[in-house]
Amino acid sequence: MPEYFVHESSYVDDGARIGKGTKIWHFSHVMPGAVIGERCNLGQNVVVMPGTRLGDNVKVQNNVSIYEGVELEDDVFCGPSCVFTNVVNPRSHVSRKHEYQKTLVKRGASIGANATIICGITLGEYAFIGAGAVVTSDVPAYALMVGVPARRVGWMCRCGERISLSGGKGTCPACGTAYEESAGGGTLRAIAPSRSVR
Repeated sequence: MPEYFVHESSYVDDGARIGKGTKIWHFSHVMPGAVIGERCNLGQNVVVMPGTRLGDNVKVQNNVSIYEGVELEDDVFCGPSCVFTNVVNPRSHVSRKHEYQKTLVKRGASIGANATIICGITLGEYAFIGAGAVVTSDVPAYALMVGVPARRVGWMCRCGERISLSGGKGTCPACGTAYEESAGGGTLRAIAPSRSVR
């Protein structure tokens, strides 16, 4: 008896590895060679291709395809119908399987509904991609990204609240985590631990 749940309408192929406590809901397909961690939740109509890896506690909402070359670290959230790619110049009549590019989504990042993540980039820890954004280049940790193409419009706390900075420093009003912006304003780092997150 597996230690994970698969809805009767879904398929998990031989050779896929599924962690304890994971739930795979209606009309989904996990293919051979896919690795899914513990306590993940895959919504309706999710496809996880060979050569992908999902960490622990990953939430994948309805209608998401995770293509070969995509890696999601622990605690990543993928909103409904968000899109990953793995080739930058696809043609139906040209095989580019040897050109798949890696996409890494680091721990705690959130991707909003209908956002598109172009392959070959990294989303930093706790980055927050707004709904409908099109991300075409690497995203720093804690960055709030919106628009087409996506641009950084602010910073987000690891608990999911927007951070206001003054003099390059700020504290999350929800959890109390303190942050400091780099001199050039291109990166943010946590400098003091949080209280318990509500």
